[in-house]
Amino acid sequence: MDLKLLAWGRAAMRRHHGNGLPTLWLFTDAARLPDPRAAVARLPRHIAGVVLRHDSDPDRAALGHDLARICRSRRLALVVAGDVRLAARLGAGVHLRGGRWPGPLRRPGIVTSSAHNQQDLRRAARNGAHLVFLSPAFATASHPGAPALGACRWALLASRAIFANRGNDRPDPCLTTSWPGSSGPTVAAPAPQGMAQGMPRTDWAMKPGKRPAAPAGKGRNAARSALSVAALGGIDGCSIRRLPRSACAAVGAIGALA
Repeated sequence: MDLKLLAWGRAAMRRHHGNGLPTLWLFTDAARLPDPRAAVARLPRHIAGVVLRHDSDPDRAALGHDLARICRSRRLALVVAGDVRLAARLGAGVHLRGGRWPGPLRRPGIVTSSAHNQQDLRRAARNGAHLVFLSPAFATASHPGAPALGACRWALLASRAIFANRGNDRPDPCLTTSWPGSSGPTVAAPAPQGMAQGMPRTDWAMKPGKRPAAPAGKGRNAARSALSVAALGGIDGCSIRRLPRSACAAVGAIGALA
């Protein structure tokens, strides 16, 4: 496990404590991490989560039950990619792809999503995602040769998404900052509002009925205000320093967290 990334995750938990979500997410990968059980068992308690992919694995359900058991014992969050029924059987949240629900069924609890562009970010927000993994932030072994967003493009898209979901038409000039490796100032949004004020930090950790929910309110703004943005793709303890801390609420990784 990348100790620098672990330290970043602990610091991010303090910065973004209001959203109540883990800051370090291990993505399972049938090619790069065929058996993720040992890696999940090593994840730090209370600040980590798991995105179960392994879509083509015929033993996916059995793997899911094993990971759910580990996550419960270690106070980790678990979301299942693209399968609401399996998520319900495991007592887990759901991971959307491109902000799209995989069918008509809906499930209360943590909702995460992947996103590759502004359209995906908007769709994920409309469909109730609490955390969106904007990717690929940097070049990644999972998709060799695929174009990466890069630090500046990632920061721009993330900041736009956060401000849009706070109901602002344009960035507040009082919330501009710069970060190491940038070519100049950029907009960096503050941590999104908490999804459940006063909720203990561990309430998202595999407790049915206790996961973060959108804050009370009316209309689309109530759900939109809960959105946080995470970085995925080429993330490790060094590359994460190139992204604005105030806009990046969490990270997803495979090798750096295995």
